[in-house]
Amino acid sequence: MKAMRGYEPRSTSSCAACKLLKRRCIPNCIFAPYFRSDECKKFAKVHKVFGASNVSKILIEVPEEHREDTVNSLAYEAEARLKDPVYGCIGAIALLQKKMVELQHDLAIAKDRLALYAAATTATTTPSNDFFNNHVSLPPLPDFYTCSDFNDSFSNSSPSQSLIRHNETTVDDFIQIPYIF
Repeated sequence: MKAMRGYEPRSTSSCAACKLLKRRCIPNCIFAPYFRSDECKKFAKVHKVFGASNVSKILIEVPEEHREDTVNSLAYEAEARLKDPVYGCIGAIALLQKKMVELQHDLAIAKDRLALYAAATTATTTPSNDFFNNHVSLPPLPDFYTCSDFNDSFSNSSPSQSLIRHNETTVDDFIQIPYIF
């Protein structure tokens, strides 16, 4: 048997797949290099979503040097499907993209305020508070459609969730950033 990356010759114990399927693990088991005997939960999730037969067919078709990445992808997709059966990992991607748009908008506001401050300090040595109370004019965030059923596990305590969308294009403070929900 070829030496595989991250694979050590196993002892007499069965791999996680054979343990879960309650069968005898053969020496050339397709699952053994990728589902060690202590990774029963990992294989259980993959088996529940894809089925052991489909996983073995996938692993047989994939070149040996890409099998470890394939198993990791299957495990990630299975985990995401179990958390969100409708959208799976696509829901997580959409959530992260939405968060990225929100953070880019926050960054644009911060850069605009920094430019206002820099302009105020070059114009006068003591900037007045009225200068900073002026509205910062920014375009609204673009419409971004995400799945509303997705459980936001990446930012459970996000302050942006409690913000209300404003129809104005001017922003007075970071608290009044127009977010799209």
